Amino acid sequence: MEFTKSLLKGKLIKRYKRFFVDVKLNKQIVTAHCPNTGSMKGLLKEGNDVYLLKHDDPKRKLKYGLEIIKAEKNLVGINTHRANKIVNHGLYNNLIKELNNCRNIKSEVFFNKETRFDFLVERNQRKNFVEVKNVTLFRDKKTAEFPDAITSRGSKHLIALIDAIKKGYNSYLIFLVQIQNMEYFKIAKDIDDEYYKNYLKAKKAGVNFLAYRCRISSKEILIEKKLKIINE
Repeated sequence: MEFTKSLLKGKLIKRYKRFFVDVKLNKQIVTAHCPNTGSMKGLLKEGNDVYLLKHDDPKRKLKYGLEIIKAEKNLVGINTHRANKIVNHGLYNNLIKELNNCRNIKSEVFFNKETRFDFLVERNQRKNFVEVKNVTLFRDKKTAEFPDAITSRGSKHLIALIDAIKKGYNSYLIFLVQIQNMEYFKIAKDIDDEYYKNYLKAKKAGVNFLAYRCRISSKEILIEKKLKIINE
């Protein structure tokens, strides 16, 4: 996934009201939209380098959007809305080996009246539901984690993926690690033990869990490498 234009580098001042960040950009202070309503745990230290995308749409109230934060020497893609675009690019370009050579890639497909999954794809004459979770949490130099806060919605998706298997679909959950230099992935069970329990149930039921790391720059974000999932 390529950015429409090169990002602008600034310094983080603070995030507030979930949707706003103040950034020092070229000796001035600008307010940018924060496209991530999560906790962004470990990323919001004042003075961190950040990268903004400038928008030309005159209807937008904020001219800038936050895309990347540099934390502990790692670039981290924080725009949750880009995660599906990155995975969509990966599916079309066979960057996810477990889902290569897919056909009829459809986005935002309803499974039932309450739940829709990010993708429905056909592969080897089987239909596969694919859910994507954007990962921005890391608490050591090599291990990415999810979630960064309690997520009842995430647990709901796990239960729905189990139900999809019972109805004859294959189920996949991709943890998209938008963090440089990670080699491993694990569930942050100390943050959300209920999600961890549902993860174990889903794994036992046959849900396929994948973790893929992205290559991140101010010009593009692409799927780069599969990570080992650490089961505890």
